[in-house]
Amino acid sequence: MHLPSSVNRFVTRTVIAPLLSPALPVRLRRTGLDRVGGSVPLPRGTRRARGDLGGVPTEVVAPSVPFGPLRVLYLHGGGYLVGSAASHRPLTAGLAHATGSPVLVPEYRLAPEHPFPAALDDASAAWRAVREAHPAQHIAVVGDSAGAGLAMSLLHRLRADGEDLPGSVGLISPWLDLTLTAEALTRNAPLDAMLDPAWLPGAVADYAGPHSGAEELRPLDADLSDLPPLHVVAGADEVLVDDADALVRRAREAGTPVSYDRVDDMWHDFPLMAGLLAEADEALASLGKALRFDCAP
Repeated sequence: MHLPSSVNRFVTRTVIAPLLSPALPVRLRRTGLDRVGGSVPLPRGTRRARGDLGGVPTEVVAPSVPFGPLRVLYLHGGGYLVGSAASHRPLTAGLAHATGSPVLVPEYRLAPEHPFPAALDDASAAWRAVREAHPAQHIAVVGDSAGAGLAMSLLHRLRADGEDLPGSVGLISPWLDLTLTAEALTRNAPLDAMLDPAWLPGAVADYAGPHSGAEELRPLDADLSDLPPLHVVAGADEVLVDDADALVRRAREAGTPVSYDRVDDMWHDFPLMAGLLAEADEALASLGKALRFDCAP
């Protein structure tokens, strides 16, 4: 049941956003976000299972319909500090139904206990496990927020290592610039219901630490040519929208196919409200269609 966007904005600002604040202990933030994600009813017919990919604990979220060849490797957001398969389950279930395919959600190691490159190492291990079972062309890599940044880091690592790249990439509200110099961090701060830019420097310090200048952490400065099709979703009101804008512009200049769904009046990571927010479901339906097209036999 869809609720008005004003109601979703209020819930995001008053219930979800406070659980991202560094004023709370990180373990409390993680537990709270998991409980919020677990409280949202999933689409009828959604199936879940636990397993692992390359030694990384993984949840599989799938529709009940027969599967096509596509498999989605999903890297959840949360500033590299919080987030899990549970916190993102409404989104991943929505994406599973939008693609008609299983969505594989590895629970990569989080900072501050496990700083860079632990998350990227886990994402790489999960990718290789999926790749062993499926052709690269039939795999889509998708992520939101920090998970979208992780997806881009994974792409560049795979290319540097001479490995096959996925058939398609989806990036939801990507966080790509860890230098935190974008104008939207200030311009959209009053508008973004989800993310306070004051929280980001601590996340960068906890995750990147002395490695903040590492090439794998600077996807906007990397060579964006000869990549799989990129499908970007962002809210026009979010504090990280400049990251999405910059990626889309630079990727197009490099000749990489890009689609961009820049949704007016939406905040950071609004597709997390899948099942409750019409704009979230519409964005996931469009993204799912694009991933299916790219990864078709």
